[in-house]
Parts: sequence; structure tokens; C-alpha cells
Amino acid sequence: MSLDQTSDFVQQQTTTSDAFLGGRITVLQPARGFRAGLDSVLLGASVPPSAQTLLDLGSGVGTAALVALAHAPGLRATLAERDEAMLTLAQDNAAANGFADRVSYAHADVAAPGSARQGAGIEENAYETVIANPPFFDAARGTLARVQGRAGARHMQNEQLELWVKSAAGAAAGGGEAIFIYPAQGLQALLGAFGGRFGALTILPLCARPDGPATRVLLRGIKGSRAPLTLLGARALHEADGRAFRPEFEAIFRGEARLVW
Repeated sequence: MSLDQTSDFVQQQTTTSDAFLGGRITVLQPARGFRAGLDSVLLGASVPPSAQTLLDLGSGVGTAALVALAHAPGLRATLAERDEAMLTLAQDNAAANGFADRVSYAHADVAAPGSARQGAGIEENAYETVIANPPFFDAARGTLARVQGRAGARHMQNEQLELWVKSAAGAAAGGGEAIFIYPAQGLQALLGAFGGRFGALTILPLCARPDGPATRVLLRGIKGSRAPLTLLGARALHEADGRAFRPEFEAIFRGEARLVW
């Protein structure tokens, strides 16, 4: 099936149309299974506006890359995804939001050997920025979702995480960066995977409220750098009381600002 054809999965699945960045972009995604949300926006908003080339590993329906494209008019993105139905939706979303001429697609398993990734269209040593929101392996503490595809999008062995970071390192240009968003409890495994492949590591912990623990981390590394690790102070998405986002994050989610870190 080519990406110009609609898969049976897309035809049969109920999709929702969801607005991001205060309506600047609209994304079609399956109503069930893994759904893009705040993590995708934060990941896309963390891409520097000066970047010219972006690779989104495991892009899903393309939300994070579309956020980055909305912030950086000169950016071109490659979306890599192993689920062909999701990649079809990503292609539709890029076209619907006016980014069709700035996006290419790679039907590829991120954890596949390098030759297979290159054959699918993921170039080696080519991208200024590589982003990913990998599945998080927590199967020992919970139950795998019954929806087809959701288990693969949410749960992953540490060995698989290693392969995701290895793929990011192979695709990033010299001096380029990789940015991952990941649950905070998986930070040790993520740091282990980044070590030896990236330097100048910067960790940004994210918490729901100022007095709460970090639930997510953004990790950025520079290929070829030997600079030491930097641990930034945690940033809270909400005030201590109420459900409103703090002004910094409200501006990000409305598309009025990037995530600067």
C-alpha cells in the first residue's frame, strides 16, 4: 500500500480532529490507542527555530513535527513511522496544514538495522535535530492495553530504547542534537542509552505542580560533544492551585511561544 492510499485501518477506525497551538494546526488521529497530547506539543516546541532539517522518530500522526514546522518556517522534516496507517494520517495532516512541500516520509521501524532504515529513507549523519517520544516500558507494573498498536506505542524494553537512541545517533549530523521526551521514572535507562553517543546532555524535568515530583523529562544531547551534563531546575505546568497552565506553558500550548531551555 502506498501512502497515497487509505488503509483499511484508517477507513474502519474512528478518528478525531484535534486542534493544537490555539488552532494553528489541526490533527486527525485515531480515537482509540496512542493519542498525541501535551508531550507531543512540548517536544515539537523544543526544536530550535534555527534548525533546517528535522527527523521525527516514531512520528505517529506527525503532531510533534507539525508543531516544529509551525514555529520554524525554514524547517524541513522527515517523519519516520513503522505503522503505515499512522504514516498515512501523518501525510494527510501535513497536507491539511499546508506543510506538504516541507515533509518527507519514511515507512521504517526505528529499531531496525541501519541498512533497513536507510533503505526506507532515513539518512545517516544528516539531520540537525532528531526528536522522539519513545514508548515507555512499564509492563511489570501494569497491564498492556488491549487496543491493537497501543501496547507497541506505550511499552518497550530497555533494549529497544537503546536501539531508538542508537538510531537517533546514526541519523544526527555531526554537532546535531537529539531531543527525547520520556517519563521521569525511565530517566536512568534513557541516560544510559545516550551515554557514549551524545555529550552536553541537558535534562529538563517537568512536573504538574510546583510541589510535585517530576513526571516527564526532556533530554537533549549533542552528537560529538564532550561537554558535561546539565540538570536544569524542574518546571511546573500548573500553578499550585487550580487547573490553569502557568503563563509560560499556556503560551506554548497556544502556539505563541517555544519551549526555551
